[in-house]
Amino acid sequence: MGIGWAPAQNEPEPPAENLSGDASEKAEAAQGYLIRVSLPITSATEQRVKRMVLQALSRLGEGGPRPVLILELAPGASEFGQGSGFGPSLELARFLTSRRLAEAKTVAYIPRSIKGHALLVVMACEEIVMSADAEFGEAGIDEPAQQAIEPIVLTGYGQIARRRRTFPEPVALGLVDRSLEVLKVETEINREFVLREDLEALEKRRTVQSTEVLIRRGDLGRFTGREARELGFVKYLSADRQSVARALGLPASAMEEDPSLGGDWHPVRIELHGPIDARLVSTALSMIKKELEIGETNFILLQIDSTGGSLESSFDLATFLAEIDPGQVRTVAYVPSEARAAAAVVALACDQLVMHPMVVLGGAPAAPLGEQIIAQAQEMIRDPLAKKKQRSWSLLAAMIDPRLVVYRYRHQRSGEVQYFCQEEVDEQDAPDDWQQGEQVTTDAQVLEVDGRRAAELGLAYSVVENLEDLKGHYGLEGDPRLVEPGWADFLIQALASPGVAALLLVLAGVALYAELQMPGIGIGGFVGSVALMLFFWSKYLDGTANWLEITLFLGGVCFVLLEVFVIPGFGVFGLGGGLMIIVSLVLASQTFVLPRSAADLLELRSSVFMVGGAGVGIIGAVMMMRRYLPNAPLFNRLMLNPLDEEELARQTERETIADFQHLLGSRGKATTQLTPGGKARFGEDLIDVIADGEVIDTDRAIEVVEVHGNRVIVREVPSS
Repeated sequence: MGIGWAPAQNEPEPPAENLSGDASEKAEAAQGYLIRVSLPITSATEQRVKRMVLQALSRLGEGGPRPVLILELAPGASEFGQGSGFGPSLELARFLTSRRLAEAKTVAYIPRSIKGHALLVVMACEEIVMSADAEFGEAGIDEPAQQAIEPIVLTGYGQIARRRRTFPEPVALGLVDRSLEVLKVETEINREFVLREDLEALEKRRTVQSTEVLIRRGDLGRFTGREARELGFVKYLSADRQSVARALGLPASAMEEDPSLGGDWHPVRIELHGPIDARLVSTALSMIKKELEIGETNFILLQIDSTGGSLESSFDLATFLAEIDPGQVRTVAYVPSEARAAAAVVALACDQLVMHPMVVLGGAPAAPLGEQIIAQAQEMIRDPLAKKKQRSWSLLAAMIDPRLVVYRYRHQRSGEVQYFCQEEVDEQDAPDDWQQGEQVTTDAQVLEVDGRRAAELGLAYSVVENLEDLKGHYGLEGDPRLVEPGWADFLIQALASPGVAALLLVLAGVALYAELQMPGIGIGGFVGSVALMLFFWSKYLDGTANWLEITLFLGGVCFVLLEVFVIPGFGVFGLGGGLMIIVSLVLASQTFVLPRSAADLLELRSSVFMVGGAGVGIIGAVMMMRRYLPNAPLFNRLMLNPLDEEELARQTERETIADFQHLLGSRGKATTQLTPGGKARFGEDLIDVIADGEVIDTDRAIEVVEVHGNRVIVREVPSS
């Protein structure tokens, strides 16, 4: 190995934030591709990255500035990406340093801390860009700590370091071998890096002014982005993909992952027509999840034609879209007609937005939004939508909040143009570098733009005249396969519709009433239970019912049964349980718990009318059953005829004049639990009694202590 290594220049190049405008403009026409390298590196990862690199090179045009390939190293499930195999990592590093890649510049981007043999891939790139606080190092962390590093490993690290010279060879070896000590040496000419055993040879050739231990013996080298930048290993410090694009002089689109690099596009198309509500979102999510589970789709085209709808439901779909890994599946929103209000949130949650030049994006919702809803919407827009997509949040928030003022800003050094509100400007690393320009929003109005203006503001990726233009833009062969709801989705939508839902409730109520009138048959109880199960099942899958509604309903039923069979009293459990049942049915028919907007109030009114209509239907059906079924040929044997007026009067008189005074002082036995009411037997008589004080268990001896007409009060007889 060589005795030392010196950087080509005394001072490293400036960070991304200090690029001059001229340098940025010179590199502006360069082409670039972002390739995500998932860690740890395995043989499959090696082959996948090679395939994507070659595919990217085949798409780059000839002439012009040298194209740029950005390899973003992203730790996966393992902490810091540990566990990368030495063999696959070395093969991928050799591939990146081979002559076949000489036509493109390779850049390693490290947004988060990484360790292990994946550093070979970093060393194989011409330039390194990383976050200031991220760390890289400890390449030999997966090697046995108590054993000497195998010579083949040291040879591999030395070979890649000499080929690319991004890292000094002594530092590269110090990253993987604990037995080495690496020094930073200042000579009369420049700064050099040497191993401890090579220091004497360097002193014979040059005058050593100072030495400093960079990597101690027994440790593995590790550096933060800021430290590596000062040492000259890292060229730019960038906090996100946007600043990486600025540093490399690339358009922002170059930092968007292209899943088709691993092969051809496998597109599907999903249509969203009409208001965005819980039912539409539930169906769309079901179709998207099904496609993702299959694993073949890498391009989802969401065709949106909507005037808006529920903001909460829109955020449910938007959050899911934002969580989809763009390195695996590209999501594109296509707006051929309009995407107003809440629908704009869904459109901008996709990786890219493509619009017809004359259609509308954004605009005021049908009903004004409250301040609390606007504040919650802004939080959702910042994280996860803007954060996941690594884009500005001000313009999207301006489509919700009419008070937000957004200006055009230009970066004084790089010339980059962004659109910020004052709060987002203050969040930038160097707010003073952004020069304010024209105001792009209208005072006291939410942002509304057409396709051309959306493209100018950077909201839309492109404008197209029709679907054919979109296919040509992405190189799609044939029409994307249209994914439509299956029979199960249609069944759920039909059962969850207000009319069918009300019919299920009427059927359940009538069937349960019939079961009470015909005990022992079981048909009514079975039909009523199935109807209620269908009601809540459809509402649950439709997105309007959850465990809260189901728990309220079951709790209400339990309380009513307690009131009827266990603790008859003043009706607290019965009234409370009945109220819980009604509330659960109303909540199961809407997408919120408490209304917070005019649209919510309209939906609440519809839910109340549906449940109220079902209640009226149950009452009407019960009255008809009482009137006609007792005289029907089949049911007259199953249902008791109601008493006529004369018989009812005689029964009332008998019950009124009933006198159990003769039982005073008598002893008997409780045949049911007295809580406090129940039944007891005195000789041959079985009568209703009321316990005086404590609950009396079944088969306990009791004594009559008071009699008031037909009201018999008893007390438990103490056992001898």
